[in-house]
Amino acid sequence: MKNDLSFQLLMEKPMTLPGLLFKHYKDLGLTDIQFLILIHIRQFHQEGHDFPTPEDLIHRMTLTEQECTQQLKQLLSHRFLEIIEVKATEQKIFEAISIEPLFEKLHLFLNEKDLEEETDDKKVQEGQLFQRFEQEFARPLSPMEMEMISMWIDDDQHEAHIIEAALREAVVSSRMNFRYIDRILFDWKKNGVKTVEQAKIHGEKVRSHHQPSQRYQRKDASVPKKRHPGYNWLEGEEN
Repeated sequence: MKNDLSFQLLMEKPMTLPGLLFKHYKDLGLTDIQFLILIHIRQFHQEGHDFPTPEDLIHRMTLTEQECTQQLKQLLSHRFLEIIEVKATEQKIFEAISIEPLFEKLHLFLNEKDLEEETDDKKVQEGQLFQRFEQEFARPLSPMEMEMISMWIDDDQHEAHIIEAALREAVVSSRMNFRYIDRILFDWKKNGVKTVEQAKIHGEKVRSHHQPSQRYQRKDASVPKKRHPGYNWLEGEEN
C-alpha cells in the first residue's frame, strides 16, 4: 500500500509556474501569503476545479476564512485575479477564477525591466563616449561641444559606437574638429551606414573611388608615393 502511494505521488502531474514569477512576485507587489494563495488556485485549476472558494483554500492553508476572503478581495482589486465566464455549452455558462492577469503583470514588469536596463546601458555608453572625446582632444569638452554630441545622439539618432567610429576616422585623418566629425556622420547616415563594419566598408569604397588611376601615377619607382591616411570628408578628396 505504501509503495502504491509513493508511485502515485511520483506519477502525479506537477504544478507548473514560471520560475521568473518566483523571482519577482515581490517586485509585482505581492505578499508571501497572496502568492501562496495564487499557487493554491493554480493547483486547484490543474485538479479541474476552476472556482476554488475561500472555504476550499483554507482547508489547505492556516488562514481563517475571513483572512482568506480579505486576501482574495485585495488580489481582485489589484487585478492579480479576475472572475470570468466560461461557456461550457450553448446553454451552460459557469464562472471561473483566472490568474491570467498575474502573468500579464509579470510580462509588463519584465518588459519594463529590460527597457530600464537598456536605458542604463545607453547612459553608460554615452558617458564613455564623452570621456573618449576628451581623451582624443586632450582637454575637457566645451558646453557647445557636449551639446553637439548630445544632438548626434538625440536628434540624429546616431548610436554611440558609430559616433566613436567617426571620431576614430577624424583621428586617422588628423582633422580633430567637430565640423569634420559631423560631416562624416552626415555622410554615413545618407548612405545608410549603421554599424562600425559598414562604416569601414564604406570608407574603403570611398577612398578607392577617389584614388588616382595607374596611368596618372608617377612612373619613377624611386619617387615615394604619397600616403593616404584618411579621406577628407569636408572637401570630398583624399588627404
